[in-house]
Amino acid sequence: MKSEPSDVSIDDLSKLPDQSVAWYGVRNYQARNFMRDQMRVGDGVLFYHSNCKEPGIAGIAQVSSTAYPDATQFDQNNKYFDPKATQETPRWFNVDVKLIKKIALISLDELRHHPELERMRTLQRGNRLSITPLDPSEWEFITEHLIK
Repeated sequence: MKSEPSDVSIDDLSKLPDQSVAWYGVRNYQARNFMRDQMRVGDGVLFYHSNCKEPGIAGIAQVSSTAYPDATQFDQNNKYFDPKATQETPRWFNVDVKLIKKIALISLDELRHHPELERMRTLQRGNRLSITPLDPSEWEFITEHLIK
């Protein structure tokens, strides 16, 4: 799950109540579907900093709620407001994510260096999705070999 540190960084997450945050503002249907349809409570999350000086994995988190409507879609003063969304038929969803631990940043360049990760969706040319599933072998490689 990608987050811009200027919005919510791993350090921000560590200071929030219960070290948990609603993963709000997803406005891509494919990313929404991954979150809404595939994420389950207890699933591991690589908390990835994007759109910053050094993008990469900054921490490990865990999905801590089932998907529910993203409240920002109904707030006319919010940049994520969607005039087509209604309480009866919401278009956008989020899950809550809870910090497990902050790690030394694993840079995008370092991730690309490992052939075990060559098929990882986040590393594919042109990928701009904020949420992408991981193959279990990718999760295992990263958590067992790259996280110190």
